[in-house]
Amino acid sequence: MKKTALLTVLIASAFILSSCDINDYYNEDDYTAPAPPSGIEVLNGDNRVDVYWDRNRESDIAGYNVYFNYTYEGKYELIGSTSGTHFADIEAVNGNKYYYAVAAYDYNGNESELSYDVIYSTPRPEGFNQAIFDYIRFPNNSGYTFTTYSTVPYDDQETDFFFELYQGTGYIRVYDDTDIQDMGMTNDIYDIPYAPLNGWNPNKEEIAQIGHTYVIWTYDNHFAKIRVKNITSDRIVFDWAFQLVEGEPQLKPVVKGSGERKLNKLQLAR
Repeated sequence: MKKTALLTVLIASAFILSSCDINDYYNEDDYTAPAPPSGIEVLNGDNRVDVYWDRNRESDIAGYNVYFNYTYEGKYELIGSTSGTHFADIEAVNGNKYYYAVAAYDYNGNESELSYDVIYSTPRPEGFNQAIFDYIRFPNNSGYTFTTYSTVPYDDQETDFFFELYQGTGYIRVYDDTDIQDMGMTNDIYDIPYAPLNGWNPNKEEIAQIGHTYVIWTYDNHFAKIRVKNITSDRIVFDWAFQLVEGEPQLKPVVKGSGERKLNKLQLAR
């Protein structure tokens, strides 16, 4: 009987304390808005943008409102609310640029100003477990084009990169009007958010390594990235993401030549 009574008292006490804690947040005389959230970050996805931010330090924070606009200036539109520090915009459309801002609100209904960070995202298509083959033995299935997200012959006018096996070593190769750079070991395709400013390989090829992500600057001024998942005796398997907007991300906005592509097959001989 004593144990049962004690348990009943503890449960009742816990309920009262938790109720008091919640009620203590409400104060009809509180008109002070929380500080704007900070540390806003976005993660580009396929018809999706994930927004993250740092948790506010105020003890009476009830949640956060997430806003967007098509430009940095102007009126932002509320798209959702959450009690956490992450929001997924699942209505984002590939190829559109969205600016995001977050506001905190407390239990008294006071809402902060919008976050000050200049944050935008341009969602883009992506694919997983794509395979292309050694161009010597399988020339018609050795190239890949981001234009149609499909395999093509290595010497097709639309080829953005192709695969080669030479003396047991795999290579990812591009043509003269395209650039490539090995960004090193990554955990997944999302680890490299932007194209580099410089460091493109003048040899127009990179050794294919499992777990590495490679950024490609295509001949028509688009950026893409591929992450190698597996390499066999005849093929390479990779995940990819491709930016639909020309020159985006704007780390490398220079417009490349738009003339006819030059496929110098002589350079393929080793």
